[in-house]
Amino acid sequence: MAEDLSAATSYTEDDFYCPVCQEVLKTPVRTAACQHVFCRKCFLTAMRESGIHCPLCRGNVTRRERACPERALDLENIMRKLSGSCRCCAKQIKFYRMRHHYKSCKKYQDEYGVSAIIPNFQISQDSVGNSNRSETSTSDNIETYQENTSSSGHPTFKCPLCQESNFTRQRLLDHCNSNHLFQIVPVTCPICVSLPWGDPSQITRNFVSHLNQRHQFDYGEFVNLQLDEETQYQTAVEESFQVNI
Repeated sequence: MAEDLSAATSYTEDDFYCPVCQEVLKTPVRTAACQHVFCRKCFLTAMRESGIHCPLCRGNVTRRERACPERALDLENIMRKLSGSCRCCAKQIKFYRMRHHYKSCKKYQDEYGVSAIIPNFQISQDSVGNSNRSETSTSDNIETYQENTSSSGHPTFKCPLCQESNFTRQRLLDHCNSNHLFQIVPVTCPICVSLPWGDPSQITRNFVSHLNQRHQFDYGEFVNLQLDEETQYQTAVEESFQVNI
């Protein structure tokens, strides 16, 4: 017991967050070479898109890992013992229950504009995305994402706070941090709406905070936006059976 407590104290709160979806780990897996940890579904989706590299450091990942990543059971056990603060209401929650808490935390949902289920790319079953969305709305969102593009091929968006347009994701992030950092107005996130799982009725109370939390990277670099989450997950499973281990 003493050894378990000693091991637990060697972790920091950041160790329990996935570097891909930026949320508390769900079914954590660990790479053998670089020892980086991800949500299982985040890792499998990243492997499908990037091939053989660790999503964090670009280190090599073996064929066996790409098909069947090793569970980080030691970290899962620690998550059951340690608590952390909800990033919005500051309530102390066991890490393994944090995602469940987000679903009922009004402050969290007001702050980030999404239910604790994070965008479905995230690759995790309790990550946002509307699992029962219609095919029509998904198709419309994909078309929106594809039609608003810059000369470099990156999608562009209009700032909902000042209506200035033609921003790439990174430029919109920089623009809002420079010009609207303390402006809190309920708006719809144009990036979220443009994605296949986007919900145009979802209101974000603190848009700049939402951008900094949810849109630090381009989803298109990690996931095929033509496919919904279930299709991508099924494809990853099918491909795993074709890997020669």
